[in-house]
Amino acid sequence: DEMLPAFRGRCGFRQYIPSKPSKYGIKIFALADAKMYYTANMEIYVGQQPTGPFQVSNSPLPVVERLCQPIINSGRNLTIDNWFTSIELVDQLYKKKITVVGTLRKNKRQLPIEFSNPTHPVKSSMFGFRQNCTLVSYIPKKKKNVLLVSSLHHDDTIDQDTGDSYKPEIITSYNATKGGVDMVDQLSSNYNCARSTKRWPMVIFYSILNIAGINSMVVYFANNSNANLKRRDFLRHLANELIHPYLKVRVTTRNLPVSIKMRIREMCAIELPTGSNANRNETKGRCSFCSSKKNRITRFSCIVCKKFMCLEHIYGICQHCKDDVSN
Repeated sequence: DEMLPAFRGRCGFRQYIPSKPSKYGIKIFALADAKMYYTANMEIYVGQQPTGPFQVSNSPLPVVERLCQPIINSGRNLTIDNWFTSIELVDQLYKKKITVVGTLRKNKRQLPIEFSNPTHPVKSSMFGFRQNCTLVSYIPKKKKNVLLVSSLHHDDTIDQDTGDSYKPEIITSYNATKGGVDMVDQLSSNYNCARSTKRWPMVIFYSILNIAGINSMVVYFANNSNANLKRRDFLRHLANELIHPYLKVRVTTRNLPVSIKMRIREMCAIELPTGSNANRNETKGRCSFCSSKKNRITRFSCIVCKKFMCLEHIYGICQHCKDDVSN
C-alpha cells in the first residue's frame, strides 16, 4: 500500500490523495508485515525522472517487483489493493514463490465480461479458475460488485463464519491482511517525531525515524517474548540509548556550561572527575575571601568547609600530593 506523510510545501512530486487523513503529502510505497507491522521495504514516488541511471518505471508491476526484493522465493503471501493488482503481476510473482491476494478493477483487459457485469444475485459469488489463479465476483448489496484475484486459493470455499453474508474465503483472507501499512501509519501518528518544515527531505527523514522506532520495537519483542513494556517507555529508552554515546563525547567539551555537564553526567551515570573540577557545585555563591565590592560569583567551593571561592583564591594540587597531605 502507499503512505502519505503530510507536506504542503514546494515539491515537484507532492501528491493529493483525498482518502488519506493529510490529503497532501509525499507518497511512499511500502511493504509491511500484516501481523507484526514490520516495514520491510519502502520507495518514494518521485514522478517521471530524466533519462539516466536513476530512471525507473512507476507502473504498478515494476514498483511491486522492486518492493518485493526482500521476500523473493520466501513462500509468503502478498496482499495488495486494486492499483497494483493485475493478472500479469500474479503470474510473475507466482514464479518467484510469492502468492497474491488483491482486489481488481473492472476495466482490466484480462477480466471476463461475466465478472465485470455480473448477473448473479445479492450475497452470492461467482468463481473463475485458471492456471495458478482464482477469480471471484461477490455482490454484497445491490449495484455493488467486489472483484478479487488470488493465487493462494484454488477452490470456491465459502467462509461459514460470515453467516448470512456468505463471503468467500478469498475475501475474508484479504480483509484480515490488508491493513499492514495502514496500521504502520496509525502507529506512526500516535507517537510522531515529525515537526513543521518547509523542506521535503526532512519529511522523509521524520517518516524513516517513525518507522525505525516501530521496527525496532517489533524486533525487541520478537526476541523478548516475556517483555512487558509500553511503547511510550520503549521509545524513551531507545532515544536515551541512541544519544548516550554522543553525550559521553560532549561532556568532554571545554566550553560547555557546567550545568549542562552535570546534567549529562547524571543521565549517563558518569562519575565526577577528581581534581579542581570535582569542587564545582550546581549552585553559585559569592567568594568568601573577596570584598563585597568585587561581588565575585563563583561555582567553586572548598571540598572541606564548602565555602565558595573564586579562582584567585584556589590553589591547585595534584592527586599524589593530595594523598601525601592526607596521610
